[in-house]
Amino acid sequence: MSSILKGVTLSSGQKADIRIEGDEIVEIGVISKAGIDCSGLVALAGFVDPHTHLRQPGFEASETVMSGTRAAASGGYVAITAMANTFPVADSPEVVEHIMSLGLLSKYAFVQPIGAVTKSLDGKELSQIQAMATSAAQVSVFSDDGVCVFDTDLMRQALLEVKDFGGVIAQHAQDPTMTIGSQMNDGALALEMGLTGWPMLAEESVIQRDAELALETGSKLHVCHVTTAGGVEIIRWAKKQGANITAEVTPHHLLLNQELARGYDPVYKVNPPLRTSEDAAALLAGILDGTIDMLGTDHAPHSSEKKECEWENAAFGMIGLESAASVLHQVLIQSGAGDWPLFERLMSTNPAKMLGLKDFGSLAIGSKANITLFDPSSSLPGDAPSASKSSNSPYAPLTLSGRVRHTMHQGYFTLFNQKLEEIHD
Repeated sequence: MSSILKGVTLSSGQKADIRIEGDEIVEIGVISKAGIDCSGLVALAGFVDPHTHLRQPGFEASETVMSGTRAAASGGYVAITAMANTFPVADSPEVVEHIMSLGLLSKYAFVQPIGAVTKSLDGKELSQIQAMATSAAQVSVFSDDGVCVFDTDLMRQALLEVKDFGGVIAQHAQDPTMTIGSQMNDGALALEMGLTGWPMLAEESVIQRDAELALETGSKLHVCHVTTAGGVEIIRWAKKQGANITAEVTPHHLLLNQELARGYDPVYKVNPPLRTSEDAAALLAGILDGTIDMLGTDHAPHSSEKKECEWENAAFGMIGLESAASVLHQVLIQSGAGDWPLFERLMSTNPAKMLGLKDFGSLAIGSKANITLFDPSSSLPGDAPSASKSSNSPYAPLTLSGRVRHTMHQGYFTLFNQKLEEIHD
Protein backbone atom coordinates (compact mmCIF):
# COMPACT_ATOMS: atom_id res chain seq x y z
CA MET A 1 0.00 0.00 0.00
CA SER A 2 1.36 3.43 -0.93
CA SER A 3 -0.01 6.97 -0.65
CA ILE A 4 1.19 10.47 -1.41
CA LEU A 5 -0.28 13.35 0.58
CA LYS A 6 0.04 16.42 -1.63
CA GLY A 7 0.46 20.01 -0.47
CA VAL A 8 0.23 19.59 3.29
CA THR A 9 1.43 22.22 5.71
CA LEU A 10 3.73 20.79 8.38
CA SER A 11 3.63 22.11 11.95
CA SER A 12 6.79 24.09 11.12
CA GLY A 13 4.86 25.99 8.44
CA GLN A 14 6.70 24.23 5.58
CA LYS A 15 4.60 23.16 2.59
CA ALA A 16 5.43 19.63 1.48
CA ASP A 17 4.29 16.32 0.05
CA ILE A 18 4.46 13.13 2.14
CA ARG A 19 5.01 9.71 0.56
CA ILE A 20 4.03 6.59 2.46
CA GLU A 21 5.05 3.06 1.55
CA GLY A 22 3.40 0.34 3.59
CA ASP A 23 3.29 1.62 7.15
CA GLU A 24 6.28 3.98 6.90
CA ILE A 25 6.91 7.58 5.87
CA VAL A 26 9.65 7.36 3.24
CA GLU A 27 9.79 10.87 1.77
CA ILE A 28 8.85 14.42 2.79
CA GLY A 29 9.42 17.18 0.24
CA VAL A 30 8.41 18.07 -3.30
CA ILE A 31 7.23 14.89 -5.02
CA SER A 32 6.39 15.01 -8.72
CA LYS A 33 3.90 12.13 -8.67
CA ALA A 34 0.16 12.66 -8.24
CA GLY A 35 -1.53 11.96 -4.95
CA ILE A 36 -4.28 12.98 -2.54
CA ASP A 37 -4.90 16.72 -2.52
CA CYS A 38 -4.28 17.92 1.04
CA SER A 39 -3.80 21.61 0.35
CA GLY A 40 -4.98 23.76 3.24
CA LEU A 41 -4.56 20.89 5.71
CA VAL A 42 -2.05 20.81 8.57
CA ALA A 43 -0.21 17.48 8.77
CA LEU A 44 0.60 16.49 12.34
CA ALA A 45 1.99 13.42 14.05
CA GLY A 46 -1.10 11.30 14.77
CA PHE A 47 -2.80 12.20 18.04
CA VAL A 48 -2.23 10.17 21.21
CA ASP A 49 -4.63 10.28 24.16
CA PRO A 50 -3.09 9.50 27.57
CA HIS A 51 -6.46 9.37 29.32
CA THR A 52 -9.34 7.38 27.82
CA HIS A 53 -12.09 5.33 29.42
CA LEU A 54 -13.22 2.53 27.10
CA ARG A 55 -15.52 0.80 29.64
CA GLN A 56 -14.83 -2.72 28.35
CA PRO A 57 -14.95 -5.17 30.03
CA GLY A 58 -17.98 -4.69 32.22
CA PHE A 59 -19.74 -1.55 31.01
CA GLU A 60 -20.31 -2.21 27.30
CA ALA A 61 -23.62 -0.33 27.32
CA SER A 62 -21.59 2.90 27.57
CA GLU A 63 -18.63 2.06 25.29
CA THR A 64 -16.62 -0.78 23.83
CA VAL A 65 -13.04 -0.88 22.64
CA MET A 66 -14.34 -0.97 19.06
CA SER A 67 -16.71 2.00 19.41
CA GLY A 68 -14.12 3.93 21.41
CA THR A 69 -11.40 3.44 18.81
CA ARG A 70 -13.80 4.46 16.04
CA ALA A 71 -14.54 7.66 17.99
CA ALA A 72 -10.79 8.11 18.42
CA ALA A 73 -10.16 7.85 14.68
CA SER A 74 -12.95 10.38 14.07
CA GLY A 75 -11.06 12.79 16.30
CA GLY A 76 -7.64 12.24 14.70
CA TYR A 77 -6.31 9.79 17.28
CA VAL A 78 -4.06 6.90 16.30
CA ALA A 79 -3.27 5.68 19.83
CA ILE A 80 -5.33 5.80 23.00
CA THR A 81 -5.24 4.34 26.47
CA ALA A 82 -7.73 2.19 28.37
CA MET A 83 -8.12 3.27 31.99
CA ALA A 84 -8.28 0.57 34.62
CA ASN A 85 -11.75 1.20 36.10
CA THR A 86 -13.39 -1.67 34.26
CA PHE A 87 -15.12 -4.76 35.64
CA PRO A 88 -13.13 -6.74 36.41
CA VAL A 89 -10.60 -4.05 37.26
CA ALA A 90 -7.45 -4.04 35.12
CA ASP A 91 -5.23 -5.02 38.05
CA SER A 92 -3.72 -8.25 36.71
CA PRO A 93 -1.89 -9.55 33.63
CA GLU A 94 -5.00 -11.48 32.56
CA VAL A 95 -7.23 -8.41 32.37
CA VAL A 96 -4.75 -6.05 30.69
CA GLU A 97 -3.91 -8.75 28.14
CA HIS A 98 -7.62 -9.20 27.45
CA ILE A 99 -7.99 -5.46 26.84
CA MET A 100 -4.91 -5.53 24.62
CA SER A 101 -6.46 -8.35 22.57
CA LEU A 102 -9.67 -6.33 22.14
CA GLY A 103 -7.54 -3.44 20.93
CA LEU A 104 -5.81 -5.63 18.37
CA LEU A 105 -9.18 -6.62 16.93
CA SER A 106 -9.90 -2.96 16.23
CA LYS A 107 -7.83 -1.51 13.41
CA TYR A 108 -8.86 2.07 14.12
CA ALA A 109 -6.29 2.95 16.78
CA PHE A 110 -3.65 1.35 18.96
CA VAL A 111 -4.92 0.66 22.48
CA GLN A 112 -2.50 0.76 25.42
CA PRO A 113 -3.97 -0.64 28.65
CA ILE A 114 -3.29 1.26 31.85
CA GLY A 115 -2.98 -0.94 34.90
CA ALA A 116 -4.49 -0.24 38.28
CA VAL A 117 -2.14 0.90 41.05
CA THR A 118 -4.06 -0.95 43.75
CA LYS A 119 -6.06 -4.19 43.78
CA SER A 120 -9.71 -3.54 42.85
CA LEU A 121 -8.94 0.20 43.03
CA ASP A 122 -9.52 -0.06 46.78
CA GLY A 123 -6.38 1.86 47.80
CA LYS A 124 -5.27 -0.79 50.29
CA GLU A 125 -2.76 -3.06 48.53
CA LEU A 126 -0.62 -2.69 45.42
CA SER A 127 -1.81 -4.54 42.34
CA GLN A 128 0.35 -6.90 40.27
CA ILE A 129 2.38 -4.02 38.87
CA GLN A 130 5.51 -5.94 37.91
CA ALA A 131 3.52 -8.77 36.37
CA MET A 132 1.50 -6.34 34.23
CA ALA A 133 4.69 -4.59 33.14
CA THR A 134 6.23 -7.87 31.93
CA SER A 135 3.00 -9.21 30.43
CA ALA A 136 2.21 -9.23 26.72
CA ALA A 137 0.42 -5.91 27.29
CA GLN A 138 3.70 -4.30 28.44
CA VAL A 139 1.95 -1.88 30.77
CA SER A 140 4.10 1.11 31.66
CA VAL A 141 1.55 3.51 33.19
CA PHE A 142 -0.52 2.69 36.27
CA SER A 143 -3.48 4.64 37.63
CA ASP A 144 -6.47 4.21 39.90
CA ASP A 145 -8.10 7.01 37.93
CA GLY A 146 -11.57 7.73 39.16
CA VAL A 147 -10.23 7.39 42.68
CA CYS A 148 -7.13 8.77 44.32
CA VAL A 149 -4.29 6.71 45.76
CA PHE A 150 -4.70 8.56 49.04
CA ASP A 151 -2.55 6.53 51.42
CA THR A 152 0.80 8.31 51.43
CA ASP A 153 2.92 5.26 52.18
CA LEU A 154 1.15 3.19 49.53
CA MET A 155 1.66 5.94 46.96
CA ARG A 156 5.35 6.01 47.85
CA GLN A 157 5.53 2.22 47.47
CA ALA A 158 3.90 2.48 44.05
CA LEU A 159 6.37 5.12 42.87
CA LEU A 160 9.30 2.96 44.02
CA GLU A 161 7.75 -0.14 42.41
CA VAL A 162 7.68 1.43 38.93
CA LYS A 163 11.07 3.10 39.23
CA ASP A 164 12.92 -0.16 38.46
CA PHE A 165 11.49 -0.34 34.95
CA GLY A 166 10.89 3.35 34.22
CA GLY A 167 7.14 3.14 34.71
CA VAL A 168 4.77 5.97 35.55
CA ILE A 169 2.17 6.47 38.28
CA ALA A 170 -0.69 8.60 36.96
CA GLN A 171 -2.64 10.14 39.80
CA HIS A 172 -6.23 11.34 40.05
CA ALA A 173 -5.42 14.02 42.60
CA GLN A 174 -8.36 14.26 44.96
CA ASP A 175 -8.47 14.09 48.75
CA PRO A 176 -11.56 11.87 49.24
CA THR A 177 -12.15 13.17 52.77
CA MET A 178 -12.79 16.66 51.36
CA THR A 179 -15.12 15.67 48.52
CA ILE A 180 -17.77 13.48 50.18
CA GLY A 181 -21.01 14.19 48.33
CA SER A 182 -19.37 16.94 46.24
CA GLN A 183 -21.26 17.90 43.09
CA MET A 184 -19.53 20.96 41.58
CA ASN A 185 -16.78 23.52 42.17
CA ASP A 186 -16.87 24.92 45.70
CA GLY A 187 -17.77 28.58 45.98
CA ALA A 188 -20.58 31.10 45.82
CA LEU A 189 -22.25 29.48 42.82
CA ALA A 190 -22.44 26.07 44.52
CA LEU A 191 -23.97 27.75 47.57
CA GLU A 192 -26.46 29.59 45.38
CA MET A 193 -27.45 26.37 43.62
CA GLY A 194 -27.70 24.35 46.82
CA LEU A 195 -25.08 21.82 45.70
CA THR A 196 -22.21 20.44 47.79
CA GLY A 197 -18.97 22.17 46.82
CA TRP A 198 -15.75 20.52 45.63
CA PRO A 199 -12.80 22.40 47.15
CA MET A 200 -9.82 23.22 44.99
CA LEU A 201 -7.64 22.32 47.98
CA ALA A 202 -8.76 18.69 47.65
CA GLU A 203 -6.86 18.56 44.36
CA GLU A 204 -3.97 20.85 45.22
CA SER A 205 -3.04 19.16 48.51
CA VAL A 206 -2.62 15.78 46.78
CA ILE A 207 -0.60 17.29 43.92
CA GLN A 208 1.71 18.89 46.49
CA ARG A 209 2.16 15.64 48.41
CA ASP A 210 2.77 13.59 45.28
CA ALA A 211 5.23 16.13 43.88
CA GLU A 212 7.26 15.84 47.06
CA LEU A 213 7.12 12.04 46.86
CA ALA A 214 8.32 12.20 43.26
CA LEU A 215 11.21 14.41 44.32
CA GLU A 216 12.13 12.05 47.15
CA THR A 217 11.89 8.82 45.12
CA GLY A 218 13.08 10.10 41.74
CA SER A 219 10.19 8.22 40.15
CA LYS A 220 7.96 9.31 37.29
CA LEU A 221 4.69 10.97 38.28
CA HIS A 222 1.92 12.04 35.92
CA VAL A 223 -0.83 14.34 37.19
CA CYS A 224 -4.14 13.66 35.47
CA HIS A 225 -6.65 16.39 34.54
CA VAL A 226 -5.25 19.42 36.38
CA THR A 227 -8.05 21.94 36.93
CA THR A 228 -6.92 24.73 39.26
CA ALA A 229 -4.56 27.68 39.13
CA GLY A 230 -3.03 26.48 42.39
CA GLY A 231 -2.39 23.02 40.94
CA VAL A 232 -0.58 24.55 37.97
CA GLU A 233 1.60 26.59 40.31
CA ILE A 234 2.54 23.53 42.39
CA ILE A 235 3.54 21.57 39.27
CA ARG A 236 5.53 24.57 38.03
CA TRP A 237 7.38 24.62 41.38
CA ALA A 238 7.97 20.85 41.32
CA LYS A 239 9.48 20.97 37.84
CA LYS A 240 11.82 23.76 38.92
CA GLN A 241 12.94 21.53 41.81
CA GLY A 242 13.79 18.75 39.34
CA ALA A 243 10.83 16.43 39.89
CA ASN A 244 10.22 13.87 37.14
CA ILE A 245 6.65 15.00 36.65
CA THR A 246 4.29 15.51 33.72
CA ALA A 247 0.78 16.90 33.72
CA GLU A 248 -2.28 16.94 31.49
CA VAL A 249 -5.29 19.18 31.08
CA THR A 250 -8.61 18.23 29.48
CA PRO A 251 -10.31 20.11 26.64
CA HIS A 252 -13.39 20.80 28.77
CA HIS A 253 -11.41 22.37 31.59
CA LEU A 254 -9.68 24.62 29.06
CA LEU A 255 -12.83 25.83 27.30
CA LEU A 256 -15.72 25.52 29.76
CA ASN A 257 -16.32 26.80 33.29
CA GLN A 258 -18.63 26.36 36.25
CA GLU A 259 -21.20 28.89 35.01
CA LEU A 260 -22.58 26.19 32.72
CA ALA A 261 -23.85 24.34 35.78
CA ARG A 262 -26.49 27.01 36.42
CA GLY A 263 -29.07 25.14 34.37
CA TYR A 264 -28.57 21.89 36.36
CA ASP A 265 -27.87 20.06 33.08
CA PRO A 266 -25.92 16.93 34.10
CA VAL A 267 -23.99 16.92 30.83
CA TYR A 268 -21.77 19.48 32.59
CA LYS A 269 -21.24 17.29 35.65
CA VAL A 270 -17.69 15.98 35.60
CA ASN A 271 -14.92 14.79 37.93
CA PRO A 272 -12.94 16.96 38.64
CA PRO A 273 -15.59 19.66 38.25
CA LEU A 274 -15.57 22.60 35.88
CA ARG A 275 -13.82 25.43 37.68
CA THR A 276 -13.75 29.21 37.17
CA SER A 277 -12.77 31.15 34.05
CA GLU A 278 -9.68 32.30 35.99
CA ASP A 279 -8.63 28.68 36.47
CA ALA A 280 -9.12 28.00 32.75
CA ALA A 281 -6.84 30.97 31.98
CA ALA A 282 -4.21 29.59 34.38
CA LEU A 283 -4.36 26.19 32.62
CA LEU A 284 -3.68 27.89 29.28
CA ALA A 285 -0.80 29.84 30.83
CA GLY A 286 0.58 26.52 32.10
CA ILE A 287 0.43 25.10 28.59
CA LEU A 288 2.22 28.11 27.15
CA ASP A 289 5.14 27.97 29.62
CA GLY A 290 5.52 24.18 29.50
CA THR A 291 4.12 23.41 32.95
CA ILE A 292 1.29 21.43 31.36
CA ASP A 293 2.72 18.85 28.96
CA MET A 294 -0.24 17.36 27.14
CA LEU A 295 -3.94 17.23 26.45
CA GLY A 296 -5.84 14.24 27.82
CA THR A 297 -9.49 13.88 26.88
CA ASP A 298 -10.66 11.96 29.96
CA HIS A 299 -13.18 10.54 27.49
CA ALA A 300 -15.83 9.20 29.90
CA PRO A 301 -18.85 7.72 28.12
CA HIS A 302 -22.07 7.04 30.02
CA SER A 303 -25.42 5.67 28.96
CA SER A 304 -28.34 8.08 28.68
CA GLU A 305 -29.90 6.55 31.79
CA LYS A 306 -26.91 7.67 33.84
CA LYS A 307 -26.77 11.24 32.47
CA GLU A 308 -30.36 12.20 31.62
CA CYS A 309 -31.61 12.49 35.19
CA GLU A 310 -31.43 14.86 38.14
CA TRP A 311 -28.01 16.48 38.61
CA GLU A 312 -27.29 14.88 41.99
CA ASN A 313 -28.06 11.38 40.71
CA ALA A 314 -26.19 11.72 37.41
CA ALA A 315 -22.82 10.13 36.68
CA PHE A 316 -19.70 12.24 36.40
CA GLY A 317 -18.09 12.47 32.97
CA MET A 318 -18.05 13.74 29.39
CA ILE A 319 -17.04 12.26 26.06
CA GLY A 320 -14.31 14.12 24.20
CA LEU A 321 -12.28 12.12 21.66
CA GLU A 322 -13.99 13.58 18.59
CA SER A 323 -13.97 17.19 19.73
CA ALA A 324 -10.60 17.53 21.51
CA ALA A 325 -8.55 18.78 18.56
CA SER A 326 -11.17 21.37 17.63
CA VAL A 327 -11.33 22.65 21.21
CA LEU A 328 -7.55 22.97 21.40
CA HIS A 329 -7.44 24.67 18.00
CA GLN A 330 -9.99 27.19 19.19
CA VAL A 331 -8.26 27.88 22.51
CA LEU A 332 -4.65 27.75 21.31
CA ILE A 333 -4.40 28.51 17.58
CA GLN A 334 -7.45 30.58 16.64
CA SER A 335 -6.97 32.76 19.72
CA GLY A 336 -3.36 33.45 18.73
CA ALA A 337 -2.07 32.19 22.09
CA GLY A 338 0.06 29.35 20.68
CA ASP A 339 1.36 27.74 17.52
CA TRP A 340 1.23 24.45 15.64
CA PRO A 341 4.49 23.00 17.05
CA LEU A 342 3.02 23.41 20.55
CA PHE A 343 -0.28 21.93 19.38
CA GLU A 344 1.59 18.87 18.05
CA ARG A 345 3.55 18.44 21.28
CA LEU A 346 0.37 18.55 23.35
CA MET A 347 -1.61 16.19 21.15
CA SER A 348 1.06 13.73 20.05
CA THR A 349 4.73 14.04 20.91
CA ASN A 350 4.50 14.46 24.68
CA PRO A 351 1.77 11.89 25.41
CA ALA A 352 3.54 9.31 23.22
CA LYS A 353 6.75 9.93 25.16
CA MET A 354 5.04 9.67 28.55
CA LEU A 355 3.34 6.42 27.52
CA GLY A 356 6.56 5.00 26.03
CA LEU A 357 4.99 4.48 22.57
CA LYS A 358 7.97 4.38 20.23
CA ASP A 359 5.95 4.12 16.99
CA PHE A 360 3.97 7.27 17.71
CA GLY A 361 4.55 10.96 18.25
CA SER A 362 6.75 11.71 15.24
CA LEU A 363 6.15 12.81 11.68
CA ALA A 364 9.50 12.26 10.00
CA ILE A 365 11.14 10.14 7.33
CA GLY A 366 11.52 6.62 8.71
CA SER A 367 8.72 6.94 11.27
CA LYS A 368 5.48 4.97 11.18
CA ALA A 369 2.78 6.59 9.08
CA ASN A 370 0.56 7.74 11.93
CA ILE A 371 -0.70 11.08 10.67
CA THR A 372 -3.55 13.46 11.44
CA LEU A 373 -4.62 15.96 8.79
CA PHE A 374 -6.43 18.90 10.35
CA ASP A 375 -8.49 21.49 8.49
CA PRO A 376 -8.24 24.83 10.34
CA SER A 377 -10.69 26.50 7.94
CA SER A 378 -13.49 24.06 8.71
CA SER A 379 -15.64 23.77 11.82
CA LEU A 380 -17.14 21.03 13.96
CA PRO A 381 -20.79 21.31 15.01
CA GLY A 382 -20.99 20.39 18.66
CA ASP A 383 -23.98 18.18 17.96
CA ALA A 384 -22.33 16.28 15.09
CA PRO A 385 -23.10 12.52 15.11
CA SER A 386 -20.69 10.55 17.27
CA ALA A 387 -19.07 7.16 16.73
CA SER A 388 -19.16 6.64 20.50
CA LYS A 389 -21.96 4.57 22.01
CA SER A 390 -22.63 7.49 24.36
CA SER A 391 -23.77 11.03 23.65
CA ASN A 392 -22.75 12.94 26.80
CA SER A 393 -20.83 15.68 25.00
CA PRO A 394 -20.85 19.14 26.60
CA TYR A 395 -20.34 20.88 23.26
CA ALA A 396 -23.76 20.31 21.64
CA PRO A 397 -24.78 24.02 21.76
CA LEU A 398 -21.43 25.14 20.26
CA THR A 399 -19.71 25.20 16.89
CA LEU A 400 -16.02 24.51 17.37
CA SER A 401 -13.21 25.91 15.25
CA GLY A 402 -11.35 23.53 12.92
CA ARG A 403 -11.89 19.84 12.24
CA VAL A 404 -9.95 16.67 11.56
CA ARG A 405 -10.26 15.82 7.86
CA HIS A 406 -8.25 12.58 7.60
CA THR A 407 -6.66 10.15 10.05
CA MET A 408 -3.99 7.69 8.94
CA HIS A 409 -3.03 4.82 11.24
CA GLN A 410 -0.02 2.68 10.37
CA GLY A 411 -0.19 3.69 6.71
CA TYR A 412 -3.93 3.27 6.07
CA PHE A 413 -6.81 5.71 6.44
CA THR A 414 -9.19 5.18 9.32
CA LEU A 415 -10.94 8.48 8.59
CA PHE A 416 -11.12 9.96 5.09
CA ASN A 417 -12.92 13.22 4.32
CA GLN A 418 -14.45 13.17 7.79
CA LYS A 419 -15.96 9.71 7.25
CA LEU A 420 -14.85 6.54 9.01
CA GLU A 421 -13.44 3.91 6.71
CA GLU A 422 -14.64 0.33 6.86
CA ILE A 423 -11.46 -1.60 7.55
CA HIS A 424 -10.99 -5.20 6.49
CA ASP A 425 -7.97 -7.45 6.94
